[in-house]
Amino acid sequence: MRTLTNHFTRIRMVLALTFVFSGVMRGQMVESGLENLMRDNFAILKGKRVGLVTNPTGVDRYLRSTVDILFNAPDVKLVALYGPEHGVRGEFTAGEYILSEKDASTGLPVYSLYGKTRKPTKEMLQEIDILVYDIQDIGSRSYTFISSLGLLMEAAAENNIPVVVLDRPNPLGGIRMEGAITRPGFFSFVSQFAIPYIHGLTVGELAMLLNGEGMLANGVQCDLRVVKMSGWSRIMYFEETGLPWVLSSPHVPHKDSPLFYPATGIVGELYAVSIGVGYTIPFQTFAAEWINADTLAGRLNNLSLPGVIFRPIHYKPYYSTLQGKMVHGVQIHLTDPSVAPLSVLQFYIMQEAHNLWPDKNLFEMCDPSRHSMFDKVCGTDEVRKAFTKSFRVSDIMGLWTNDIPGFRKTASKYFLYD
Repeated sequence: MRTLTNHFTRIRMVLALTFVFSGVMRGQMVESGLENLMRDNFAILKGKRVGLVTNPTGVDRYLRSTVDILFNAPDVKLVALYGPEHGVRGEFTAGEYILSEKDASTGLPVYSLYGKTRKPTKEMLQEIDILVYDIQDIGSRSYTFISSLGLLMEAAAENNIPVVVLDRPNPLGGIRMEGAITRPGFFSFVSQFAIPYIHGLTVGELAMLLNGEGMLANGVQCDLRVVKMSGWSRIMYFEETGLPWVLSSPHVPHKDSPLFYPATGIVGELYAVSIGVGYTIPFQTFAAEWINADTLAGRLNNLSLPGVIFRPIHYKPYYSTLQGKMVHGVQIHLTDPSVAPLSVLQFYIMQEAHNLWPDKNLFEMCDPSRHSMFDKVCGTDEVRKAFTKSFRVSDIMGLWTNDIPGFRKTASKYFLYD
């Protein structure tokens, strides 16, 4: 057994060195907040009873879990874990109700933040001196990990507990911002803050924004500290960081998955077409039984949208929307993500599909209750109402872009990186 363990250890080190070498070859070497915490010998946590909010993305470049690193850190007492959607170890599917339990590896209590309770209670925090958050975000507002971060900060403020955010890269870079800011009446766990759909911030910067702009409930502010990354710049996509990608949820398995999530995730809320969730390329398709794939691909490519090519595709989803049915449509191929209008792509696809098949109105084909979820993810019902009048992208571009200059000016006060 010891020989086998040593063998796997050597394999892991070789893989890790491959990640490091590839980063060096590109001239980039990003160190995460976790790695800088380790470099500083955990000084900010020494002598403290620590509560950790994390999931499988909380790793160093050698793929060692933040849980295990803090559990074994000298003079650091890790006493509790808190699990967001999908759980601390990633064993739960999207939307699955999670119960509190004990961590099998460390024996520590694991408090669920995606079940009966989404905001840590006073009882959950009784033994805690400091809270640490280490989760890889994907840069889109509707991804629930940042909602958990906000609720954690609120609970920390109410219980006078400091919060430490270990910063990680925004996989979409730090320049792109897209979408309407969430309107009053449309705040939810998938749009918890008045930020755009693609927010352009690292989690550390976002935490500072929430704190500094009074976006937490009742305007509370927590004692917040961000352990910065080293070597990251706003123009970088994740593949340029030299860091290993760990799937942040079951349908975000690869380092380029965050680029596709905003491209189809909004229309996917209607459950009227397959967006590749339930097949092998989640968030990369738009397909249904009634679509002529070649015709739709041709119409979309004739738009000459920057940074993207649409390829005809045919497949049977293994599960989820249209499970087991032969569907036809397009696969999104990003040729230059820096210029592709990511979150607007789904609206262009809906526009051309409606022009070709006007009797196939996705908003009438779906369960009407899905309109509410579509609106929550958009942050407003104005987008749906404007778009469905004529199914023209031009009718929503103002709604989708007008908030960005003001938000960028506000957000820039909290930029930690150039």
